[in-house]
Amino acid sequence: MRRTCLALLLALLGAEVAQAQEQTFFLPSVVDEVRVGIHAHEAHYSLWPVYMDEWDLSQIHDVSFDVLFRSPQVDVFRWIGSPRPELGTTINLAGVESTFHAALTWQVPVFDTPLFLEGTFGAALHNGYMNGAPDGRRNLGCRINFYERFGVGVNITESATALLTYEHTSNADLCDSNSGYSNFGLRIGMKF
Repeated sequence: MRRTCLALLLALLGAEVAQAQEQTFFLPSVVDEVRVGIHAHEAHYSLWPVYMDEWDLSQIHDVSFDVLFRSPQVDVFRWIGSPRPELGTTINLAGVESTFHAALTWQVPVFDTPLFLEGTFGAALHNGYMNGAPDGRRNLGCRINFYERFGVGVNITESATALLTYEHTSNADLCDSNSGYSNFGLRIGMKF
């Protein structure tokens, strides 16, 4: 099952699968982790979901695929905390907004435990409405919006992670409309 999922992800991402001397499959040394997830779409509208009674977890329609790359060993990346560059997508299976994002992801361990905190910041391209959305859809204003994600995770093994994540897409009022939305869900990762 693990190799089948890995092979499918490689095909989707356009990566080359090659035979190495000691293993059957490998990813280029620049890939650090691959994640898949399932999420409640529009769990909240705000970047900071203060009031839990405003959450809506009934629309579990989203799946995500993320590739996190190794942090480049250059001074500017070390100076900003060695984030990992990331490319990913959150696809809505109910026919509403889906996104593709490019971002930087920072991870901080929680003391000497397998737990960690994570923060991501970047840009997201969406396929939703910018203005004039019908009922049940959002006016996202700009075609490219900000992308933020926060998470709490655990290193299950040396090569497997699990994270509860809250991702938000909006334009910070830089466009005429700004009906941002946030997804809440679970991501499972495989490290290389």
